[in-house]
Amino acid sequence: MSLAEHIEHTLLKPEATAAAIKKLCLEAKTYHLLGVCINPCYVRLAKTELTGTPVKVVTVVGFPLGADVPAVKAAAAAQAVRDGADEVDMVLNVGAVKDGAWDRVTADIKAVVAAAAPRPVKVIIEACLLTDAEKLQCCEAIAKAGAAFVKTSTGFNKGGATVADVKLLAGAAGRLHVQVKAAGGIRDAAAAKAMLAAGAERIGTSAGVAIAQAETPGSKA
Repeated sequence: MSLAEHIEHTLLKPEATAAAIKKLCLEAKTYHLLGVCINPCYVRLAKTELTGTPVKVVTVVGFPLGADVPAVKAAAAAQAVRDGADEVDMVLNVGAVKDGAWDRVTADIKAVVAAAAPRPVKVIIEACLLTDAEKLQCCEAIAKAGAAFVKTSTGFNKGGATVADVKLLAGAAGRLHVQVKAAGGIRDAAAAKAMLAAGAERIGTSAGVAIAQAETPGSKA
């Protein structure tokens, strides 16, 4: 499987324009990337741009802080699915994790999983803010709540994906039948390959074109 088939081409900047989203979708089609990851306001646009292609439309809820109440996250997820999202990436309640309030953490995820069903949900844990023990406990909560993936990072905090974190999460996630998405700071093919080798199944990156071009020298958008 090529690197492109693991990449969610990502544009989550607050200043992203409709024209930029259209360009992102065109790039994803051109380089046969797995999907695009965009803010909820652009789901309908992306779905229209990608109609008739296998490129997935992925969006985010509770992003980037994870501090919305579960009902708000669930409503956002349900709206995203109505608008055409194929997958939903949610940010969990990091404060609840730090409090050790695992029932709250799990309930938060369950609310989004139920609202997005049957679309798969990925849960962003913001690994740079957590201890290794908390990261592993997050995997347990994610599996218990019925989500499909644990995702390392929003890319909006003090750190992104690391090989060490992906290895740690993959070790737990595999046992729990959950997959790993690495995101945050993955800007070249070498970094993407390292994350896949460490156990990631998906790569979230704004550098999808550069990575695809590196894998296929001579290609141009």
